[in-house]
Amino acid sequence: SASSPRFLGDSGRVGLAKSTRRDVAVQAKGSWLPGLQSPAYLDGSLAGDNGFDPLALAEDPEDLRWFVQAELVNGRWAMLGVAGMLIPEVLTKAGLLNAPEWYDAGKETYFASSSTLFVIEFILFHYVEIRRWQDIKNPGSVNQDPIFKSYSLPPHECGYPGSVFNPLNFAPTLENKEKELANGRLAMLAFLGFLVQHNVTGKGPFENLQQHLADPWHNTIIQTISGQ
Repeated sequence: SASSPRFLGDSGRVGLAKSTRRDVAVQAKGSWLPGLQSPAYLDGSLAGDNGFDPLALAEDPEDLRWFVQAELVNGRWAMLGVAGMLIPEVLTKAGLLNAPEWYDAGKETYFASSSTLFVIEFILFHYVEIRRWQDIKNPGSVNQDPIFKSYSLPPHECGYPGSVFNPLNFAPTLENKEKELANGRLAMLAFLGFLVQHNVTGKGPFENLQQHLADPWHNTIIQTISGQ
């Protein structure tokens, strides 16, 4: 009640102040730019929601639901991709591995021709993506494996299937979702940066970093763009 702090003394007032600060924090979450009003459909309830949608792409609820899942899966692929581009280069430079640069990996000879591998991957990814799309449209509809009947997933939130897809048993809490999205967004930017970096310098990210650290005043983006 409004009179509760009178009976609770100072501790009651402290508790009331903490509660007020929490409420303000929740209300302010949806603002990516101070003073800018967030769209009504981005109310801060989604993980990673800072009210950023200047083109109003997610105004339709169905589009918003799709974009949430699209960002999640692309962020995960980007994290895997960035690790796959960077770690082999680091280990090769350290003499612990003998792997091609990421931009030369497609030139390698594998157990099958590149065209055969492309067709196989296309079919497999088509199946997986169709199943993922079905789960978005009708959550829980693909929990049962259609081929191996003894395998099934427990009830789960869309995008967080758990079970064999979560071997470390991370709980899909809001905090963990926020961390995953933040790292996924960073990885997507890093992936784009690696592409641009190679297009400009013809080298991998780790080699570029080594050159910059060896002479930080002369090996920068300014000298690279100017051709010096």
